[in-house]
Amino acid sequence: MRKAWLVGGAVGGCGAGFVGLLLVGTFVAASGLAGGAAGAAVGLAAGAVPAQYTSLVQRFGHTCSAISAPLLAAQLYQESGWNPRARSAANAYGMGQFLPSTWAAHAVDGDGDGKRDIFDPADAIASAAAYDCELAKYVRHVPGDRTANMLAAYNAGTYAVLQHRGVPPYKETRNYVKSITTLAKSFSKPVGRVAPTAQAAGAINFAQGKIGTPYLWGGSGTAAQGGRFDCSGLTQAAYRAVGVELPRVANDQYNAGPHPARSELRPGDLVFFSTDLSNSRAIHHVGIYVGNGKMIDAPHTGAKVRLDDVDSPDYFGATRVTQDGAASLPTDLPASV
Repeated sequence: MRKAWLVGGAVGGCGAGFVGLLLVGTFVAASGLAGGAAGAAVGLAAGAVPAQYTSLVQRFGHTCSAISAPLLAAQLYQESGWNPRARSAANAYGMGQFLPSTWAAHAVDGDGDGKRDIFDPADAIASAAAYDCELAKYVRHVPGDRTANMLAAYNAGTYAVLQHRGVPPYKETRNYVKSITTLAKSFSKPVGRVAPTAQAAGAINFAQGKIGTPYLWGGSGTAAQGGRFDCSGLTQAAYRAVGVELPRVANDQYNAGPHPARSELRPGDLVFFSTDLSNSRAIHHVGIYVGNGKMIDAPHTGAKVRLDDVDSPDYFGATRVTQDGAASLPTDLPASV
């Protein structure tokens, strides 16, 4: 919420033995976590931002050096889930979740139509970037990371950042700075190798144990549901079993970490499928990659949890789930006006 604080299906016949062999490689891969570092990220990951907003985020994500396109995308996603008609219980509006008083003071005409419309994505995205940059100017002489200080000023106010000479020692503010900078990685195009996920083997082990379980639309494996799953219910339960809490919906699970290329998939990665290959919000299916071009998934009504091929025309991309990535995702997005 923007605050006015400036002044103050394919293969069904494979058995568990095949998955067991894959798990050996998974444990080896996970054990190498300490030896690899995530690559630096430059630019937006393909399809991470809905196609109709990509050019706007790319354009205004370079408004100043304190922000980037992935960072701006992370803020907009956390604020509204890309909903231009969002309205919070605190009466913040639009994709940028501006309070009316903040909008009146800091809104920008992003599309040059002579209006500053809080519900216009071009205006909202441009204004979010401009407001971030204005905050960055106010804290530019504060020691420490300029972007972290800017995010802290957004959350706690510029006075708090100036007073504490950096990110103030408030749990909410420090969590906010960490969440946005972590979430930005899920909107970034990785350069170099993405570090493996430590919990991958355990998640696969859980999913392997569910092979043969009947599919249930909306199923999350509860006793009342007979232990049945749909696709995202299975992936959520698999990672919950190893202490990582994912969102319930597949297109939100996509933002739970960085995105390895198809050629760099490792066991434990979540693999996603979309009706629109330029838009992560159109994702309709998810599975857990196990190696050799295969995934464990709960495919559709009438089927069972099984091994399927990853490669298909609607393959969208993958996410290497991280504990911090999952924790950074929004849990209570505002509803539409």
